Amino acid sequence: VLSTLGMLMMVSANDMIALYIGLEVQSLALYVIASIRRDTLRSTEAGLKYFVLGALSSGMLLYGSSMVYGFAGTTEFDVLATVFSDLDGRQPSVGLIVGLVFVISGLAFKVSAVPFHMWTPDVYEGTPTPVTALFAVAPKVAALALFLRVLLEPFGALVGEWQQIIALIAVLSMVIGSIAAIVQTNIKRLMAYSSIGHMGYALVGLAAANEAGVSGILVYLALYLFMNVGTFSCILAMRRQGRSVEGIHDLSGLSKTHPAMAAMIMIFMFSMAGIPPLAGFFGKWFVFMAAVNAGLIALAILGVIASVIGAFYYLRIVKIMYFDEAVEPLDTAIPGDLKIIMTVMAAVTLLFFIVPAPLVSSAKAAASALFPG
Repeated sequence: VLSTLGMLMMVSANDMIALYIGLEVQSLALYVIASIRRDTLRSTEAGLKYFVLGALSSGMLLYGSSMVYGFAGTTEFDVLATVFSDLDGRQPSVGLIVGLVFVISGLAFKVSAVPFHMWTPDVYEGTPTPVTALFAVAPKVAALALFLRVLLEPFGALVGEWQQIIALIAVLSMVIGSIAAIVQTNIKRLMAYSSIGHMGYALVGLAAANEAGVSGILVYLALYLFMNVGTFSCILAMRRQGRSVEGIHDLSGLSKTHPAMAAMIMIFMFSMAGIPPLAGFFGKWFVFMAAVNAGLIALAILGVIASVIGAFYYLRIVKIMYFDEAVEPLDTAIPGDLKIIMTVMAAVTLLFFIVPAPLVSSAKAAASALFPG
């Protein structure tokens, strides 16, 4: 509840100080639940790594905010926007740019974008699976929404200064997320690198710095939520003799023992790979088209190449489920609540293309709030 309160606070903040307080309320609660299993070495290690690196990123964000305050004289978003729009083509001071870089670094850590992604695989693997599912969705969506607001509201007039940084972070996240996931054997670590890649795709929309880019990010995040919650509900159902298993090869022969669950995992994997007509394809389509319209054609091409590389490890899971023989099958009993969540998420992912209008129109309306002109 505290972390959710922090997320709501930071997304609705209109001041750098309020933003930082909201971010810390969210982060401190997440450090605790990362290490909630105190008698497990992996969980304790995950919480400690998350805390140490999170404290570093918070320090960077706070230092960047103090630099911005020192050179702009205010921390309020509205006043900052006015100050930067009044530059009339003059270059902002170097100190201000340095402060902005530190702010971007702090926020990039929260969305686990490369090169601030080091904590993600270890924390995902070490924390209990329900907590990992929360980490994969809620903080990422909230931090990316915050990223949008900070760069497009107070720093909107400085787009020339931050656009290249965001484009570089997006490319590194897409490429490293796709390549590093190929060698993973633990499905939670694979999902960690997958989430790094997905944040890279979403940041392509931010690099576009236009209304289409923002609405593309919002559509992408909404669909990302359905795909990830569905996948993690399937991971939670992976049990053998009542104990959780996390190895990718534990899914061997799943199509024979759990045909419905295997079909749903296949839907989620194909969607994350961006295969039409599943929901994930439309998320990538919107952000890449926004980048093309903004003249960032090279960025969009690199995104498509990274997406093709990433398709390998998603398709490998499908191959293991449908073509490998099970050494020891998973338990057949799946809790009813997990079955309902899986089914709903798979249905939305599969059938989104039939009625995309409500989500797309809502995203456009939200994006227009950041571009009132």
